[in-house]
Amino acid sequence: MDKDVKYWYDLSVYDKGSAEAMYKAGRYLYVLFMCQQVVEKMLKGILVNNTGKFPPRIHDLIKLADIAKIDFDPDRLEFMRELTLYYIETRYPSDIENIGSSVDKKLANLYLTKTKEFLKWLKAEIK
Repeated sequence: MDKDVKYWYDLSVYDKGSAEAMYKAGRYLYVLFMCQQVVEKMLKGILVNNTGKFPPRIHDLIKLADIAKIDFDPDRLEFMRELTLYYIETRYPSDIENIGSSVDKKLANLYLTKTKEFLKWLKAEIK
């Protein structure tokens, strides 16, 4: 694996560990945020792998996948679309409260499980 691709892959794996830690701590909104980060960083690694270019500073998973030239089935596209909603940059407390109020342990577990499966699938896309 190319060193730049490995850099993004390692960040993705680290963030997966952070998502797991947030799950254990009961910080469910941050589980989803970290899951978004896992996928984003893996997509950026694939983008570097496929294009040889440094990834743009964007967080929209669908746009990153498009730039990386990865084809996804409709279920994976929908998962990325949903996960993008949980990216937290600078938000006001009321925004976080509104988003977080719908996130519970069951939802966090679902996204964490899907993210782990997605990460394995994405890793296989690195050639």
